Amino acid sequence: MPTKSLSLDWQDWLERWDRQQSGHVPDREQRFQAMLDVLEVLLPAEFTAVDLASGPGSLSKRLLTRFPRAHCVAVDLDPVLLALGRGALGNMQGRLRWVEADLRDAEWIAQLGGEQVDVVLSTTALHWLPVESLVQLYKRLGQLVRSGGVVLNGDHFMFGPHMPTFAKVAKTIRERKVASAFSHDGMENWKAWWDALAREPGMRALFAERERRFAWKTDEDVEPIPELHEAALRHAGFREVGVLWQNLDNRILMAVR
Repeated sequence: MPTKSLSLDWQDWLERWDRQQSGHVPDREQRFQAMLDVLEVLLPAEFTAVDLASGPGSLSKRLLTRFPRAHCVAVDLDPVLLALGRGALGNMQGRLRWVEADLRDAEWIAQLGGEQVDVVLSTTALHWLPVESLVQLYKRLGQLVRSGGVVLNGDHFMFGPHMPTFAKVAKTIRERKVASAFSHDGMENWKAWWDALAREPGMRALFAERERRFAWKTDEDVEPIPELHEAALRHAGFREVGVLWQNLDNRILMAVR
């Protein structure tokens, strides 16, 4: 959707997004850093990445800043977050391309142009996909990622029902960290951020479109256990799959093609 007529301070809104996300996702920056460390070890200086369910491009921005010869495709369906990303980041000197697509749709991958890529990354995003859609997504990534390339999925992967004590410890500590982050006066949370942006002039149409596109989504995330992700990635043809980095239930799952 066109956003040129909107005169928002997109950079300020992106910074506010990052602040509230860091409150809701403890150790967010450490996870970003760990994911990019993997790329430094495994990939050449010039590579192509896909940022799945990119939101406004927080991970894409960090990736392209750290790797000045890399290119990235940011894929998302949310018209509000895409407008924010495009407004704040643009195309980062021609190295960032935005794709508006639904990851549940089998055709989204065709919008990338048919080329294989070196790495696919996602962070705090794929948990909202229904299990069957997640399995199909990983199957498509098995075709998209070149031999020797990697998939990195950073998220809160819950412990399964066979590990209730682990789950209790992880949940309690995470909730304490989140509560501490938002205990400071003026710290903007998720709801406050969205409510404030919705009040900005000219945003009504984008928010209406956002509501239409996500009408199917339930209030509760699916949060499949990591073992399901690992099994789906192996079935998709990835030869090495496992948790590479972890802090309680905050993990980076890596799959090598």
